[in-house]
Amino acid sequence: MSDVPLFVPVHQGRFSSSLRLFRTAAGKRTAVAFSSPLRVAAVLGSEQAWVRLTEPALRGMLRDLEVTGVVVDPAGVMARATAGAA
Repeated sequence: MSDVPLFVPVHQGRFSSSLRLFRTAAGKRTAVAFSSPLRVAAVLGSEQAWVRLTEPALRGMLRDLEVTGVVVDPAGVMARATAGAA
C-alpha cells in the first residue's frame, strides 16, 4: 500500500461528504481514485467534488462496505452505484 495521495470522488451533502461508489462491468461495487484532480475532471467532469486520501485511509473507509476494491485512474464512462447501494 502506498501513502501517495489519491483524489477520491465524493458526494457533497449539505452537512457532510460521502464516498462516491461505482459498479464494475460485472455489477460489483468498487471505489475509484485518481492520481490528480485533472484526471478526476477528465473522467467525471469538472464539477465533481473530491477529497485527498492515502490508499490505506481509503481502504479503511471501505472495509465494512462490501466493496470489491479500488480502481485507480479509470478511463471511460463511469456509472453510479444504484441509490441506497453506496
